[in-house]
Amino acid sequence: MRIDHPGWPLIVAAGVLLGGCVSERVVLLPAPDGRPTAVIVRDAQGETLLDKPFAAVQRRAGSASAYKSSAAEVEEKFGAALAAQPKRPRSFTLYFAGGAEALTPESDAELTAIKHEIASRPAAEVTVIGHTDTVGGLEANDKLSLRRAATVREILIAAGVPGEKIETAGRGEREPLVKTGDEVAEAKNRRVEISIR
Repeated sequence: MRIDHPGWPLIVAAGVLLGGCVSERVVLLPAPDGRPTAVIVRDAQGETLLDKPFAAVQRRAGSASAYKSSAAEVEEKFGAALAAQPKRPRSFTLYFAGGAEALTPESDAELTAIKHEIASRPAAEVTVIGHTDTVGGLEANDKLSLRRAATVREILIAAGVPGEKIETAGRGEREPLVKTGDEVAEAKNRRVEISIR
């Protein structure tokens, strides 16, 4: 059985040997943020699209059958395995004032959620990537993006995150959220992206 999953939906899969016969089951779980997900399960018999929460397919003795699972069944059959998984990575974006390393007031308030997320993970690893808008030259923006990442790193270290767990990088103006021409002040491009895993 082959599983193709665009967009990384949550799935649980298991194979069990029953009396010499292999039984396999795949269940599509609801995404934590409620976004729609899908997975295609392929085997020699064809393919089955699972595109609703708890849609499932089970294969026994070479034949597959689709069915609707439930939260109760998932807990019964996969609860222990799901509980043992690490938390999924989480991302945050902080925004900066133009040409500066100062966070906007809204982003300053977001730091509480970031610190809480890091504290909730026993061995958190944090990636901090700085960005700029297109105002200024490439070299100056590369340096500014690194300073922005370093500013956030220092804030996190002051909050108790070990420095060796934080990786920083700067992308300058190369990866804008909002594509603009040169020398355009775009607030959404003046940011630091934080990934916590």
